[in-house]
Amino acid sequence: MNRLYHESEDWVRQGACRQYDPELFFPVSTAGPGSQTTSLAKAVCRSCPVRQECLRWALRAGEADGVWGGTTPEERRYMRRDLLPVAS
Repeated sequence: MNRLYHESEDWVRQGACRQYDPELFFPVSTAGPGSQTTSLAKAVCRSCPVRQECLRWALRAGEADGVWGGTTPEERRYMRRDLLPVAS
């Protein structure tokens, strides 16, 4: 089990996603037909009471797949890049 998940699993029980098939949150792609699935997953996340905790976990864990905290893998890559300190 991923240690980051284990240390903070309490929020997971409150996730709106628990009522849906997990495949909804892991679309084959975010383009073409997969964009509709991604949009549906993000809609579920928008109403989730633990969206921020989910996103924080995905960023800390470096989650490379799926919709977490209402974000796609590409959106999280941009967020992580923006959070990294710039070397001077």
